Amino acid sequence: MSHVITPDLCVIGAGSGGLSVAAAAAQLGVDVVLIERGRMGGDCLNTGCVPSKALLAAAKRAHLMRAPNNFGVAPVQPEINYQQVHNHVMSVINAIAPNDSVERFQGLGVHVIQHEASFKDPRTVIAGQYQIRARRTIIATGSSPAIPPIAGLENVNFFTNETIFQNEQPIPHLIIIGGGPIGMEMAQAHRRLGSKVTVLEAMKALGKDDPELTAVVLERLRDEGIEIHEEIRIEEITRDVTGITVKVMKGQERGELKGSHLLVATGRRPNIERLNLEAAGIKHDRRGITVNKGLVTSNRRVFAIGDVTGGLQFTHMANYQAGIVIRRALFRLWSKQDTRKIPWVTYTDPELAHIGMTEEQADKKYGKIHVLRWPYAENDRAQAEAKTDGLVKLICSKKGKILGVSIVGDHAGELIQLWSFAIAAGMNVKAMTDFVSPYPTLTEINKRVAYTYFQPKLMNPMLRRFIRLLAKLG
Repeated sequence: MSHVITPDLCVIGAGSGGLSVAAAAAQLGVDVVLIERGRMGGDCLNTGCVPSKALLAAAKRAHLMRAPNNFGVAPVQPEINYQQVHNHVMSVINAIAPNDSVERFQGLGVHVIQHEASFKDPRTVIAGQYQIRARRTIIATGSSPAIPPIAGLENVNFFTNETIFQNEQPIPHLIIIGGGPIGMEMAQAHRRLGSKVTVLEAMKALGKDDPELTAVVLERLRDEGIEIHEEIRIEEITRDVTGITVKVMKGQERGELKGSHLLVATGRRPNIERLNLEAAGIKHDRRGITVNKGLVTSNRRVFAIGDVTGGLQFTHMANYQAGIVIRRALFRLWSKQDTRKIPWVTYTDPELAHIGMTEEQADKKYGKIHVLRWPYAENDRAQAEAKTDGLVKLICSKKGKILGVSIVGDHAGELIQLWSFAIAAGMNVKAMTDFVSPYPTLTEINKRVAYTYFQPKLMNPMLRRFIRLLAKLG
């Protein structure tokens, strides 16, 4: 026998976006039902951002121990205990998990249903023994690894981001299919933990970012011993007692690559197959659920946020969209998403960060633009720490409007945040010269690149003559 409940909000999916909506609504006194078929916290906590950064941190520690330097400290070869590395990753997940737990959300007053959800009709969601008829429903079911149709792959055991962090054993030679952010982060982590690593990419590695900056990252990865093969077509994958064999084509040339383990990191697919969206009149395609700028689906009672929409697949994007839904669903305020102010970071070493338009996009829209650069090597803190590889690249309009920024280098993910604030606030490049940055910090790079916008004006002969005139007047 099913129970009919009529909350104000029904949230499907307990990942970052869904939890943000449920927590905010519950704290405002709203009646909320939260449905999750898997683990609370979703991909970010359990198989994505959190475990990957924990693994990268362990790998970075190993790399610092063995890397030669000019500090007068002799490098040593670290002993890698894979069980302890795995324990570190799990301890980080366990430390954060209580914030996303069923118990916490029940304590906030949220009715948590741990079951699979599907639509019965445009207004009703079924989950276990419950029929939920909410005023508004928010779909936040996230995404899963997209597995490419490669011959023989179905007969080979392979890792995805959902399983790689469960590994507790040494990996002699890891072959990674996919040269995007996940693939490259995992490539560097495992190389630094002692594995031989080969990356196979059908197009260009880190192809969504500015090639001028990705060249810095790829050079570092190759210097660390990672093999990166671009524009590769995989024809077949087989496994025998000696390991995994990948048959590839590059142009007209055939080849074979052999390894011990395989990681498939070829993108994500939206989790929509079991929602019965047709019954709810919700339009969707293979990329995800179709939404307008206000995140409303073709069913006006239903919102969709996060990876399931097929847009930018970041935890902070889902959280940003959660805020929009709260404003619209609870306060009836007009609010829409603006992806121009969403930054993204690839957590390789050096890090790669971006916000706003690329140089190519800005050139197409504005025609005349300023492309300004400032290298890490011109920063005193970078010199002191021997972290001089990298640069900040600023794109602004002729009148100084900040259009986009890309950063490659140490702590790029931290440095991009000042530009994120500036773009969100609609600031002009002059504003980036007005703040006072403590010395010596990497943040000074942001200020120095902004100053270069005014450099041509300082060379103006009329301005120089005016200054000399003022000097003569005492």
